[in-house]
Amino acid sequence: MAIVDEDLERLRETVSIADVIQQYVALKRVGRSWKGLCPFHGEATPSFNVRDETGRYHCFGCQASGDVFKFIQEIEHVDFVAAVEHLAAKAGIQLRYTTGGEGRDRLHRKKQIEAMGRAVDWYHERLLHSADARPARDYLRQRGLAGDTARAFRLGWAPDDWDAMSRDLGISVDIMREIGLAFTNKANRVQDAFRARVMFPIYNDTGDPVAFGGRVLPGSSDPAKYKNSSETPIYAKSKTLYGLNWAKADVVASDQIIVCEGYTDVIGFHRAGLKRAVATCGTALTEEHVRMMKRFANRVVLAFDADSAGQGAAAKFYEWEDKYQVQVSVARFPDGKDPGEISVSDPGALRVAVDDALPFLGFRLQRVWAGRALRTPEDKARAAQDAMAVVNEHPNVDVRKLYAGEVALRVGLPVNDLMAVAQRGGSRPVIRVAQRRHVGSSENAEYVAVALLLQRWDAIAAWLIEPLFVDEVARRAFLAIAQANGSIPVAIELADPEAREMLERAAVADFDADPFPEACNLIAAAVRRELARRVRVTDPDAIRVDIDARLQLEALDDPATAVDAAEVLLGWLDRHNEERE
Repeated sequence: MAIVDEDLERLRETVSIADVIQQYVALKRVGRSWKGLCPFHGEATPSFNVRDETGRYHCFGCQASGDVFKFIQEIEHVDFVAAVEHLAAKAGIQLRYTTGGEGRDRLHRKKQIEAMGRAVDWYHERLLHSADARPARDYLRQRGLAGDTARAFRLGWAPDDWDAMSRDLGISVDIMREIGLAFTNKANRVQDAFRARVMFPIYNDTGDPVAFGGRVLPGSSDPAKYKNSSETPIYAKSKTLYGLNWAKADVVASDQIIVCEGYTDVIGFHRAGLKRAVATCGTALTEEHVRMMKRFANRVVLAFDADSAGQGAAAKFYEWEDKYQVQVSVARFPDGKDPGEISVSDPGALRVAVDDALPFLGFRLQRVWAGRALRTPEDKARAAQDAMAVVNEHPNVDVRKLYAGEVALRVGLPVNDLMAVAQRGGSRPVIRVAQRRHVGSSENAEYVAVALLLQRWDAIAAWLIEPLFVDEVARRAFLAIAQANGSIPVAIELADPEAREMLERAAVADFDADPFPEACNLIAAAVRRELARRVRVTDPDAIRVDIDARLQLEALDDPATAVDAAEVLLGWLDRHNEERE
């Protein structure tokens, strides 16, 4: 099947490419051309040119170019036929198709879409103006969904009547049944499919209305809180995401899509300025949904309880991450509140939740730690066992190893023991703690400190500063860990190759070392080096300060005074380091 060439040419001659593109891009007339910022790549200086006379566009930055059909294909992420039909609908041109059967199918689909559009308008007008819709308007106002929001999302009201819409619209009963707007009841009478519900029209990604979701008002005796259209020739739940038609532009611009659980959550995100939110339509997230989202963005943020389905759901998410090369993360919200509610009470919290979204495996681990006491060895052993069971769900062994390091730091077990668990994999990991060895005189003190930072951050981080490290690689490794705030994966990513190699070794090193004495050894060595540099100081005040540093150095050897002495000496070292810089 193809669109008749004459119709293509007529459409091409009818539409102005500049007018079409200006619906998406701000253009400025420059001579005989139009110029603006390219919508296909980020730029600060306009390099996107449009010429009406030739009907072409071209970007001198990213080399994107084409005619008006190509532009709609690229900007709307649709195929050629859909792009042509999109333009034809706006221009009011009836298209013809070369194959009669398929052409009739498209015409019939068009009638179904038009019928659904008329239903959207009817429900919407009923919500805005009918007296019987007052309770619905009050409900939407309480939820922050009235006024401009109701108009923007074309919300509607289905009256508590048997066939009010079917009578008013006068659409073919066959069409109404085909698209789920009506049915024939036992009395052989046509009856509206939705009654006494707030209506949320559902559009496909190209903006065609294809279905409805209806919600009862509070206090209704109807046990079904939500009722969704059944699947029809124009509507497949596994291939439809509510709100994608409105979200596409922001999704592409941000390379991120937020997936919610319900229609009001989507609207809440949009009201809060995050116009890249969508929702599944009464079904779980499917591979078809992920495939569709990948057309628009590489990052997926789940804004619902992604852990409720447990390990089976996790396996699917990891499979989709690998297969479609998407990054799945999870936004966290205050307990008991959904995004729709938060958008009314604290819209800024939605942006924070999205910005601070955790990688899916990181989120799963947070669920393991939540509300868990780690006071006794038994507590820590059980927590490690549960955490590693979650870590081992991930199919990538390198990812498992990195998270094993995080688990080791949390519970205080040797990193290499949990690395071995990650290497073996399995849903019921057995943790075997190897016999620890003592640090010998051959171990480099700075390397030991780096290892302790990775493995026991909370116990040693406060006692280490950059001037304590003389070895250049150890110094750079320390700076990477400090910048990462103790996170092993982040530190390894930040470090240069030499420092990264040291971090990889230190992360699995097995030392039986006490963090504070190790830090004191480094402090003492650094103080002695600094005092050696200052032997020629003649200023009396500076000499008195240096004498005090020598006294504090002696106090560092006494357990009763070591903590206070270490604090004083770290300050002394830091000041002299800043003076040299």
